[in-house]
Amino acid sequence: MEISAWYENYIFLAVISAWTAAQFIKFVTGIVRYKKADFYYFVSTGGMPSAHSASVSALAASVGLHEGFNGSLFAIALTFAFIVMFDAQSVRRAAGHQARIMNQMVDKLFKDHHWPHGKLKELLGHTRLEVLAGMSLGTIVAALLHHFVG
Repeated sequence: MEISAWYENYIFLAVISAWTAAQFIKFVTGIVRYKKADFYYFVSTGGMPSAHSASVSALAASVGLHEGFNGSLFAIALTFAFIVMFDAQSVRRAAGHQARIMNQMVDKLFKDHHWPHGKLKELLGHTRLEVLAGMSLGTIVAALLHHFVG
């Protein structure tokens, strides 16, 4: 049995490439919007497009293209993708809204006091458009890699 290196695995490359493309788009958008390079975008959550959605869509699409769309492996990958994308645009987004409200409450409470306080991370989830953009990006990356590499 021949064991190929992880970097020769087309499906894994599709997932990593889709995630990297999404984070790179966020990085470039940040440069354009704020006129400075912030490498935090390469590891951040939230924003356009959704790297989570891009990754799981690339996974499902590349499994389908490589193994076939009628198999159980594709069904598992697609179900996983739907769960992750639903979570990104609902549960994580709601948590981000709650963090924003709590940060406003803490700011108001400590306005006249000089006590140190930290802020909760507000950019956690995604809008439906961000999820759709990530899903599209991941599917396109998987199709391109399948065509040229797979």
